Amino acid sequence: MDADLDEVLQAVAEAARPRASQGRTPSYIESLAHADQDSFAIAVVEMDGTEHAVGDADQPVAIQSISKVFTLALAMQAADGAEGVAEELWRRVGVEPSGDPYNSLVQLERERGVPRNPMINAGALVVDDVLLDHRSDAPEAVVELLSQLAGEPVTIDDLVRQETAESASRNRAIAHLMASFGNLTHTVDEVLDAYLHQCAAAITTRQLARAIRFLGNDGVDPATGRTVLEPERARRVAALMLTCGTYDSAGQFAFDVGFPCKSGVSGAIVGIVRHRFGVCVWSPPLEESGNSLAGHVALHELAQRLDLWTH
Repeated sequence: MDADLDEVLQAVAEAARPRASQGRTPSYIESLAHADQDSFAIAVVEMDGTEHAVGDADQPVAIQSISKVFTLALAMQAADGAEGVAEELWRRVGVEPSGDPYNSLVQLERERGVPRNPMINAGALVVDDVLLDHRSDAPEAVVELLSQLAGEPVTIDDLVRQETAESASRNRAIAHLMASFGNLTHTVDEVLDAYLHQCAAAITTRQLARAIRFLGNDGVDPATGRTVLEPERARRVAALMLTCGTYDSAGQFAFDVGFPCKSGVSGAIVGIVRHRFGVCVWSPPLEESGNSLAGHVALHELAQRLDLWTH
């Protein structure tokens, strides 16, 4: 890795932070709505464990939709072999970009309860349903995996969980719609509880940059050598991040940044550069699509300054 990476991150932060003023925090979750709009962090963790960080990298934030990556990994672990993954997951959730907002019901109705991909809310609910088939402790299992990969305990922010539950009417409607088409095997309450639990995990920018590295290391946690996913499955999760991980602006994001990323409405975005590092950026104000505005700019700047497109 470049010896001046710390200087690169400082320059990235200087270029990206001012753009946050042009975004808005989400209004439907009170603690996110009142987040400090000047907060900013970027962290890069190399495969050998070397860490680089700028800003508020050790402030816990709610993981929100980034949790979908880790829940998908657990569900793929739990399904029995390649045929099990195909039957339990890919028969029930697609792998195409949606082109619609992450909480849309329109496409779901037209396609008879089969979500376009696991990175939108409907797809994540199906993934939780699959995980519940194998793990009665599914909500806790996601937090356990995050803690293992982060190398430190990750906890649940009970306030965020309560606020998210109070604003979950659309997610509940999505779950009921899928249930009406027979695409949920557990009750709506069980599936929704698992989903809300995982979204409320409190984790720092630095911890997320550590935790996501396994996908850039062929499915192996570089800190422990433990295989989280087989290489082919890790590649597929990374592909879904690239094509579907940043909501209905995934195409623009891939065009601007060029490596797999997954965002959440708390303003965090994780990314992987294969065999090099995991990265996370956090800035609460969002673009209209739901991605961190300054985070988007920061990752573009990082790719450009490190010339990542040539690697």
